[in-house]
Amino acid sequence: MAELVYRPVVGFARTLFKVWDLKIDCQGSENIPRSGGAVLVSNHISYLDFVFNGLAALPQKRLVRFMAKESVFRHRVSGPLMRGMKHIPVDRRQGEAAYEHALRSLRSGEIVGVFPEATISQSFTLKSFKSGAARLAQEAGVPLIPMAVWGTQRLWTKGHPRNFRRSHTPITIRVGEAVEASRDKYAGAITRQLRERVQELLEAAQRAYPVRPKGPDDTWWMPAHLGGTAPTPEQLRQSETH
Repeated sequence: MAELVYRPVVGFARTLFKVWDLKIDCQGSENIPRSGGAVLVSNHISYLDFVFNGLAALPQKRLVRFMAKESVFRHRVSGPLMRGMKHIPVDRRQGEAAYEHALRSLRSGEIVGVFPEATISQSFTLKSFKSGAARLAQEAGVPLIPMAVWGTQRLWTKGHPRNFRRSHTPITIRVGEAVEASRDKYAGAITRQLRERVQELLEAAQRAYPVRPKGPDDTWWMPAHLGGTAPTPEQLRQSETH
């Protein structure tokens, strides 16, 4: 039943990308296994990241089941779609149920998508990673697949209006080699290694990105350390304490 819903949604998304004339540059999809379970781990800068993460798995003929906020599953439009595509609802008050659901999916040979930062990074830099992805991979005996997306924040992100015009926006996706999650290592150590790999992929995606801000009013999507005007992690932390 899942694929009866998932594949038409993928087709619809691809049509939208053509309408918006997105310039998608995806490299490294061959690192996603063609069979068996895996945890796909990405940075998180946009509400649409999961769509582009899933797109990276299609050349390997894989569909990704993402862990997403439970509220999305209660929406009258997105809810039936999310359930039909076998995505995994996460209620942060009852996280153990989502963890067990993801574990079952991995053991049955599915790819599970995880955003270990948990929320969108408004600085467009990597936040600290939670260890859940590493623990899932260890317990299920599957690899971690690191990846990074860049440019998706220009379409729709927290604190900024959506840009669904025919904008020719470039989207850069980089998928890295698997990180093994052996059971004899601490989940924290694996998580640190995983974050380093995602950071390397993010920097590679940023270097490959073909455009720069068009002017002073277009610098919001660039992180401060690259000359943009996105808030720094320190500024965001300070704003949260006030």
